[in-house]
Amino acid sequence: MPPSTPPPTVRRHRLGAELRRLRERADLTATEAGARLGITQSRVSNIEAGRYGVSADRVRAFARAYDCSDETLINALAALTGERRRGWWEEYRELLPAGLVALAELEHHATAVRMCQVINIPGLFQTADHARALFREAVPALLPHEIEHRISFRIKRQAVLYRDAPYPYTAYVHEAALRMEFGGPGTVKAQLEHLIDMSELSNVTISVIPFSGTTFPSSGHGVDYAYGPVRQLDTAVLEGAHGGTLVDSAAQLERYHMTLDRLEHVALSPSRSRDLIHRVARAI
Repeated sequence: MPPSTPPPTVRRHRLGAELRRLRERADLTATEAGARLGITQSRVSNIEAGRYGVSADRVRAFARAYDCSDETLINALAALTGERRRGWWEEYRELLPAGLVALAELEHHATAVRMCQVINIPGLFQTADHARALFREAVPALLPHEIEHRISFRIKRQAVLYRDAPYPYTAYVHEAALRMEFGGPGTVKAQLEHLIDMSELSNVTISVIPFSGTTFPSSGHGVDYAYGPVRQLDTAVLEGAHGGTLVDSAAQLERYHMTLDRLEHVALSPSRSRDLIHRVARAI
């Protein structure tokens, strides 16, 4: 039996989706697009599905065939073809939900990230003990080795905050997440102290949404908003039981972008947020 073809990366899948959008804006069928490009309809469909890779020159040929003159977008799409090897997250593809693996890839390639959390400390800020306490309560229950896989994956994800020239990472965290006693007092106190340390990184902004707030412009689930090289290539990841759902339609991206903007206005400033985290930690 021949080896199975690895699933497309998030970047290849997104490139295909954007080429499909360009074709649809040009009001062309896949058959008509293939005729313009000198390839078959099935080839066009496989590229759009992310099953086939394309070169930067081919991306530019697609753009010409679709009468797209947005050079900034074309250059950003061409850059998505530059993969030479798969990232560290691929070793976890058979071990973890696909949404988690996709989130790590998005975090790695993002130009900035904004996110919000209500009940949990953001994953990139979690200590191993805090994460272990969360994973032990998973439903259905995880086996010990599955818990360790998830912890190691979460710790590896955190490297994006420490690499050379790290991008801006902004987290809006509800006060409820600070007061959840996952893992007991010792784990909670260590987690809050670590959160304070993280808030002092130059590329990290942590803003707490207090219980005393009079409004909360969110549906209550966690959201990670990864900025691309151009606005059209942004991606939102909605937290769920199976690791997260990727959202990339223009209307939905605008909705989550606006939600995060509104959260920024109702959250405490970074300095006041740090003071509140200190107070919660001292009370334990």
